[in-house]
Amino acid sequence: MGLTIGLFGSFWANAQSDSLSTSFFKPSDSLNKPRRNAVYIGESVVLGATLVGLHQIWYKDYPQSNFHVINDNNQWKQMDKIGHFYSTYHLGRAGAELLQWSGASQKEQLIYGAGIGFTFLTAVEVFDGFSQEWGFSWGDMIANASGTGLYIGQELLWNEQRIIPKFSFHQTRFAAQRPETLGNSFQEQILKDYNGQTYWLSFNLHAFTKSDFFPKWLNVAIGHSANGMLYGNTSEANLNGYNQKANRQFLLSLDVDLTKIETKSHVLKTLFSVFNTIKVPAPVLQLDEFNGLKAHFIYF
Repeated sequence: MGLTIGLFGSFWANAQSDSLSTSFFKPSDSLNKPRRNAVYIGESVVLGATLVGLHQIWYKDYPQSNFHVINDNNQWKQMDKIGHFYSTYHLGRAGAELLQWSGASQKEQLIYGAGIGFTFLTAVEVFDGFSQEWGFSWGDMIANASGTGLYIGQELLWNEQRIIPKFSFHQTRFAAQRPETLGNSFQEQILKDYNGQTYWLSFNLHAFTKSDFFPKWLNVAIGHSANGMLYGNTSEANLNGYNQKANRQFLLSLDVDLTKIETKSHVLKTLFSVFNTIKVPAPVLQLDEFNGLKAHFIYF
């Protein structure tokens, strides 16, 4: 912890004094075509390479099939759908902010920037459609469109993001019982173990109330999670001899909007924007189907 604080303090000091970094990270006041071209080329290369790598690593070892559609809306208490919503929102937000950095117009930011998450995950969904193991899911597509729509809608309505999807994770005992599906390592479990994932909608109090009583960085967050899941649904669990007692959990907590912390450093603004995808650990009130209401002193 001390090393982390020391490194962050060093980063803060350097960021405040490094004029070259500040100049680079500062958004352009007008259209900077070299920057915009760099954004488009860079995004195309990174996302294209990611799709190629994903196809080779994720899909190559599974048998292919004719394109087909599946209905998986009853799987994993819809945690996978919320994950799609979260991913398209933040990929779109990143794309829009990169175009803002280049000085592109708001229209260009929303059409080409915010749409990048939907485009990318649509391509992934097409891969699923040709995989015998999975299939093209309209539920996933609706979730993808909803995440993109949340970002674009807030920009058009308020010209700011007052509601931010966030993510938190803690390891669970369920992954060890079915590691081939829920993940062997911590890194795999973050992506695969839906029992340990929580997705939040974080609401900025000052933006909604316009009251100086609330600090500009203070949010209240509503979360959704589920546990007790070794299989996608109860029917699949029963077929495999597992008495699955999965339950939803709804959570209420305080949060921090890092992008509302005042700083003149564009380096720190960029850093805060990146980490604003994660819910800050805090006390939580939890309501679930089995245990009723209970409190957590600190919840990850």
